[in-house]
Amino acid sequence: MFQGNNLSMKPVMPRVRAQDEEEEDLVDPQQTLREQCHEERKCTALHEKYMACNDRVNSRSKTTELCNEELFDYLHCVDACVTKSLFFV
Repeated sequence: MFQGNNLSMKPVMPRVRAQDEEEEDLVDPQQTLREQCHEERKCTALHEKYMACNDRVNSRSKTTELCNEELFDYLHCVDACVTKSLFFV
């Protein structure tokens, strides 16, 4: 029997532990592929174009120029490269 308010209403969270005692750092394959694809000549050229635009915009105090197109071109290049290896092994 329960007497008074001795019943705890805290949820019990089970603990799950790995079988191995040694912990290994997990590596996200997408991040690794992004770094590799960034090094490809086409993507590197688009990144340099984006950085040049970014530097130009940041050097001005008043401008309406944005670097969206350059950023999207670069990200599209990296994503297309990653997709080839990540999903079609």
